[in-house]
Amino acid sequence: MLWIGLHLPLLSLESFASTLDAAQAARPLALEQAHCIVQADASARALGVRPGMRRATALGLVPQLLLVPACAQRDVQALRAVAHAALAFSPAVTWAAAADLDPNTPPPGTAGVLLEVASSLRYFGGHAALLDRLGQALAPLGHHLQVASAPTALGAALLSRWRADLALGPHSQDRAALHSLLDEAPLWLLADLLDAGATAREAWAAMGLHSVADLRRLPRDGLARRFGPALLLALDRARGDAPDPQHWVELPPQFSDKLELFARADTTDQLLAGARVLLARLVAWAQGQQARIGRFTLQMHHERSTRRPDDVPPFSRLELALAEASLDAEHLQLLLAERLGRAPLPAPVLDLGLQCEHLVLAPPPAGELFPTRASLQEGLTRLVERLQARLGRDQVQRLQTVADHRPERATVAWPADAPPPSSQAPAATEPPPRWPEHLPLTRPVWLLRQPQPLAERELRPCLRGRPLQVLAGPERIESGWWDGDLVARDYYIADAGDGALVWIYRLRLPLDAGQGSGWFLQGRFG
Repeated sequence: MLWIGLHLPLLSLESFASTLDAAQAARPLALEQAHCIVQADASARALGVRPGMRRATALGLVPQLLLVPACAQRDVQALRAVAHAALAFSPAVTWAAAADLDPNTPPPGTAGVLLEVASSLRYFGGHAALLDRLGQALAPLGHHLQVASAPTALGAALLSRWRADLALGPHSQDRAALHSLLDEAPLWLLADLLDAGATAREAWAAMGLHSVADLRRLPRDGLARRFGPALLLALDRARGDAPDPQHWVELPPQFSDKLELFARADTTDQLLAGARVLLARLVAWAQGQQARIGRFTLQMHHERSTRRPDDVPPFSRLELALAEASLDAEHLQLLLAERLGRAPLPAPVLDLGLQCEHLVLAPPPAGELFPTRASLQEGLTRLVERLQARLGRDQVQRLQTVADHRPERATVAWPADAPPPSSQAPAATEPPPRWPEHLPLTRPVWLLRQPQPLAERELRPCLRGRPLQVLAGPERIESGWWDGDLVARDYYIADAGDGALVWIYRLRLPLDAGQGSGWFLQGRFG
């Protein structure tokens, strides 16, 4: 067996800082609990803020300090997204601490994830390649990681907490190397993992115990009587001398997550700062499902105020459907930004929620060295999605040909991402008209919405007072007797006199007096 341990030493800070916009993120940040500092970022520590410091002292030392309460639920949501991303590499994923009640929810205070990858090494190209792919998958979540490998789960958890100055911690793939590394490890690793109190730490220091090797030299019976059997059991499990059963994390069938914003959001940029976090977690969940995202819904909970009218809803929903399922977080953010840019907010937003129930279980598109028709089609699909997000789905349409000789009925506008409508078949007494296989280029692409009547001078049609010169024609179209919309026309291509070609027709049936000359402009050639 081979376990990879992921430790997130700054989980609490990063889970909150991810909701801040650029201006707020520039301030020193610290978390407090019971009026004491529990964690501070690098800029706050550089100004003298330390864990354990009183809240008033920290604010007196750094008045611009952004001080917020620690939140265990916020940390649980962030760590759960890390586990979902790890499930894309192994089905055997668990927490770096026991979770007997609910294996899908990490225990409070947990800041690590473990995954067993022995069966996945060959698929991902070896240990080094798997670690690289795992780091790329976790990067969008925005967490600082300490990574270590070991033949035991608890060994990987202990080593991942060690040597915090290294992004990649110590790695061992056999028990002999693991034993050597564990003997060098400091005892505070076991103390943190077992949640040992200050009394045990002081006793170890008084006894001159600083490393795991020092602890192992002492008699086991005496250690068990003084510090309890849990210490020796944890040590045996870490070394592989005792069984270590695990409970595996399972992916929920539907994605649903919520994020509380630090300050009320009035603009699109403020909303995107929080939505970016939710989208990264959504992508991690979809990757764990080995699927791609087809549709998701953003729910915005609005601020309630007595100064606003009663018709302001408590929340609003924004659904976004993709023309082609995707796992590209940047593409999803871009589409969401386009939709939010044209969606007015009825009130400031306090909380964001993201739900996804529609996944596409299909293999991802293969990578290509040179552009092909498939890659060009993907670019066109993304362009259509962006236009739909900005303008609305019904405003982005395509023309679908219909088997009808009448120009005004030969095409129908249809949403660009919808399947084409079924053409209306003629009555059974008449065979449906068929297009020839090779159409001559005698019809323009640009047709007028309604044919424009033309005046006639000396038996010649006129456009803007200038007689038209007929160049080709006639092309006779007589159709529609089966549906009550009969047309009988002779079409011509004419020169407008300014170098432009126009498509005109003359009714075969004469008009009554005063109804016009019978000439009409149907379209223009490009």
